[in-house]
Amino acid sequence: MPQDDNIAALEITGFPIDDDCVGSKWKVENEDQLARLIAIVIMGQAAQAAHIIDELLPAAPAFTTDALKQEAVIKFTVQEVAQTPRKGYPRIQRDGLIFEIISWIAAKQVSGDKCFLKDPHTSSTSQGLDGIMIELNEDGSEILKSTIFEDKCTDNPRDTFTQKVIPGFLDRHGNTRNAELIAAAATLIQLSGVSNVQAMSMVRKVIDNSSRQYRAGFALTQDFNTEEAQKALFKGYDKIKDINQEQRIGASLIVDGKLRDWFDALSTKIIAYIEQLDVEQD
Repeated sequence: MPQDDNIAALEITGFPIDDDCVGSKWKVENEDQLARLIAIVIMGQAAQAAHIIDELLPAAPAFTTDALKQEAVIKFTVQEVAQTPRKGYPRIQRDGLIFEIISWIAAKQVSGDKCFLKDPHTSSTSQGLDGIMIELNEDGSEILKSTIFEDKCTDNPRDTFTQKVIPGFLDRHGNTRNAELIAAAATLIQLSGVSNVQAMSMVRKVIDNSSRQYRAGFALTQDFNTEEAQKALFKGYDKIKDINQEQRIGASLIVDGKLRDWFDALSTKIIAYIEQLDVEQD
């Protein structure tokens, strides 16, 4: 699988959507690199993927085994009816998992040295926080801001935004689900090298709404690649009160063709990459 010269998987563009929120538009710039990064994350090597993104390197796993390859292929194979042994996952679950990883890649591409991201899930059946990013100040002594991600790959993005994403963000904004945030943030802060005690002192800032961002991410077709469509999709973001425009982010992965067909094609490319990986012999 030859790679393009451009090592960045995604082209990311920021823009204002309306007075209430800003946009982040993602376009696939290098599909081979994207497919490889997704495969690497699914094989449990998000740290390797992060290094590749940071250093703009051609994507390759740190190591590979036959068992890892077999497990990964199942994650990208569609199986609508459950059976034993498992051969795959329902298409909706598979596509949601892929999109969550793409969302993580997008965040990683634009994050700085003082930003720390929660690793994406490696299974489509995983529950809990989609994503969180913590940004520390220059000397690493305090949290500047935290960003909470909600990632959705759905055929009904507007309904999902109003009925699932906004209610979920309102729960977070009302600080009714703090324990999960605190635990995730403390783990991320410790990656900076601070002590457990210092991490717990710093983590209080994660429940401060004034330093929090919300990012709603959707996989979308070209129908949503207009100013009017973006405004219509993210209308109502101002239900999250007492924060400014920059703290509400509407993110969009814009794909060509039909949404599920695009994920089918990407999955085929990911599987082909996994299957050709060489396994190191002991």
